[in-house]
Amino acid sequence: MKQILLALALAAYALPSQAGCYADYKAKRDNPLRLHYGVVELPDAACDNRQAAKRQVQQRLENAGWQLLKIQSIFDESGLTERKESAGEFFLRF
Repeated sequence: MKQILLALALAAYALPSQAGCYADYKAKRDNPLRLHYGVVELPDAACDNRQAAKRQVQQRLENAGWQLLKIQSIFDESGLTERKESAGEFFLRF
């Protein structure tokens, strides 16, 4: 029984964490000039790679006619609440 419990504990430890990964950013649209601040969820592959995160966000924004200005930060779920109000309609929109 101890061996089974130990095997289950090791298997659970070996699984990748399921914590969410997010980025906040600034973007613009021209004619007329519009700016916005937003928050997006990132795939796991982009969490530890700022360039991959930038590509992900840039592509999503461009598909909607926005231009990425800057990735502010990359963070986990603990940072969502404090950013929700500031992001407004652009909170997890893209």
